[in-house]
Amino acid sequence: MSSAEKRSKGSGAEMSGDTWTLHTDGIPPNTLSKVQEYLEHFHLSLEKLQEVSARLRKDLIRGLGKHSHHKAPVKMLPTFVRATPDGTEKGDFLALDLGGTNFRVLHVRVVEEQQRVLKMDSQICAIPKEMMLGPGEQLFDHIAACLNDFLVSQKLKGQTLPLGFTFSFPCEQKEIDKSILIRWTKGFNCSGVEGKDVVKLLKEAIHRRGDYDIGSVAMVNDTVGTMMSCGYRDQSCEIGMIIGTGTNACYMEEMKNVKRVEGEDGRMCINTEWGGFGDDGSLKDILTEFDVVVDETSINPGVHTFEKMISGMYLGEIVRLLLVRLTEDKLLFKGQTSEALLTPEAFQTKFISEIEEQDDGLENTQNILTKLGLKCDLVDSCVVRLVCDTVSSRSARLCGAALATLANRIRVNRRLDRLKTTVGVDGTVYRKHPTFSEELRATVRLLAPECDITFLVSEDGSGKGAAMVTAVAQRLAHQSRLLEESDGEDDEEEEEEGQ
Repeated sequence: MSSAEKRSKGSGAEMSGDTWTLHTDGIPPNTLSKVQEYLEHFHLSLEKLQEVSARLRKDLIRGLGKHSHHKAPVKMLPTFVRATPDGTEKGDFLALDLGGTNFRVLHVRVVEEQQRVLKMDSQICAIPKEMMLGPGEQLFDHIAACLNDFLVSQKLKGQTLPLGFTFSFPCEQKEIDKSILIRWTKGFNCSGVEGKDVVKLLKEAIHRRGDYDIGSVAMVNDTVGTMMSCGYRDQSCEIGMIIGTGTNACYMEEMKNVKRVEGEDGRMCINTEWGGFGDDGSLKDILTEFDVVVDETSINPGVHTFEKMISGMYLGEIVRLLLVRLTEDKLLFKGQTSEALLTPEAFQTKFISEIEEQDDGLENTQNILTKLGLKCDLVDSCVVRLVCDTVSSRSARLCGAALATLANRIRVNRRLDRLKTTVGVDGTVYRKHPTFSEELRATVRLLAPECDITFLVSEDGSGKGAAMVTAVAQRLAHQSRLLEESDGEDDEEEEEEGQ
């Protein structure tokens, strides 16, 4: 049974053109009409999604502008990644993935033309909590020590290998090997790092040891890593997208449009940071009262407006707030809440996937509600499933509208009648939700009808992707050297002819 068939048997909603078909089996008409008063604000018509796409299109241009990017909600950060894999990359690479209480060191071997990673070994290293709050020098010394242990275990000591560095904290990237930490997040607050180049800090820690060295370093955003890890499998991949705890996307933009960076030729990968879309109030007309509460009670009110409407960190809380309101209005659970239901973030986003993955029956729904201390009947379960589906459907459609904006931009930039491209994608919401990916793809088809898009799920963007960014940078540097040598020989020949 296809996902569409499953949905038609459930309590979800489908969009055909600009109309909605609701599947509301098991809910009495009187109850349904009252529930829909709360849910109708989550239903975005095709026309409204087109408006959202048009607004994002304007914000992309603002973010790329030399004088307008400072105030743009969609930051459009240059990554200095200037090409995707072409299949000729080869060699041994190290990758370092730092973004939480653990970090990984990896060894990746890439084989030319076979377009696959031959070998990938990794080691996980813990970062003690006190080190997350101590001097930055201590943190980078620890990373350097763990990297040394890994090189020894892999019998790589003595080799000077290039390294891809996935550093998942807000940074301003100056070059592919220069990235300034703007601020720590995720529980880190190491002194002496904010405002500094993290590549330089890493190299200084390695030099302090004096017993090994690394080659060139390429800084990698996790979204770019997703695109590049898929790019070595499919060379038409030029968009990367993450829909998990948070959401973001990157794509290959024409250099002539990247006004913040010198140069007109070729392309550069742009990290859109589209989670900030709407931070200037441009999405106010589609925010519900529940979105407003989620924002106001978050750790970062007023920012990441778009992300808070669609990503895994917030979807469960939106559903919980809806369930509380429906219960208070005696439309659920006979008006009886529970301590768990009234606890912020107690309704996890994974519950949405578990509730919606049910083909027939409502056993998952009833089990989850029981664990939350709620007494539910069949109608309650049907209403809860409808609420979950409505919230996740809006997420998929908004994400699809944003992705369609990027695809349409690439097509128009290249003056193509039809674009064929691949999107590398990762994230638990995309991977785990039973119908999210299908609804997202359906929305993209409606909003970008001249674009044929293939979706490819990323395999370890922070490892393989970081290695591929480094490999491509090495290839381009080698090609540039060959070109310079060729130009030099031509100049010498011209001089000889002149004499």
